[in-house]
Amino acid sequence: MNFEQLSEQQILAIATPIMDNLMDASTQRDHARHVRDFTGRLQAIVTPDYFDCICQQYQTEKGFFTTRTPVAVFRRPDSAAIVWKQSFTQAPGEFVAEMVLVHRDGRYCVDHVMVF
Repeated sequence: MNFEQLSEQQILAIATPIMDNLMDASTQRDHARHVRDFTGRLQAIVTPDYFDCICQQYQTEKGFFTTRTPVAVFRRPDSAAIVWKQSFTQAPGEFVAEMVLVHRDGRYCVDHVMVF
């Protein structure tokens, strides 16, 4: 899989539903659903306890995720990095949501994701 051969629209069509699931699962605090598209490396990092801690922190400080708008797609041969403008229900201003998408064992997986 060479991500440089995919258009931005194709990458966003893959990444957006994955990110939608990540955000909805974290809102619901559903660890299993949240990590279902993670690589093994990322699943090892985002343990149930770590996940609960992060969810508690962002929901207390910022509220819940609202609108997300694509800003940029960075294509590399073995991955794509997607950046969105993210809003929250309680925190004013604009935040950054990012994901690194890879292709492993015949499926698309998240190898890094963060909202800051």
